[in-house]
Amino acid sequence: MMKIKKDDLVKVIAGKDKGKEGKVMSVDHKNGTVIVEGVNMITKHTKPSAQNQAGGIITQEAPIDASNVMYVYNGKATRIGFAEKDGKKVRVAKSTGDIID
Repeated sequence: MMKIKKDDLVKVIAGKDKGKEGKVMSVDHKNGTVIVEGVNMITKHTKPSAQNQAGGIITQEAPIDASNVMYVYNGKATRIGFAEKDGKKVRVAKSTGDIID
């Protein structure tokens, strides 16, 4: 089970983009990876297609392991835990104990 969800604000804690923050664009539960906006940029050579008439070299985000990102709550990186409230499982910020969602 992954604790990071789409549209979460996260901070990179390891790798070449350490210290950068961004919004999670997608989560791959099977491989345990996330794609973060503006992080782990790669260049890709594309052929001309219906969507991209010219083709050429484009830059895009590549997946990064979920263990290399940390949830940002109130401007600070924090771990995430789970708690039960009113019979529902909710995410909790470990640093403050506040309910995230």
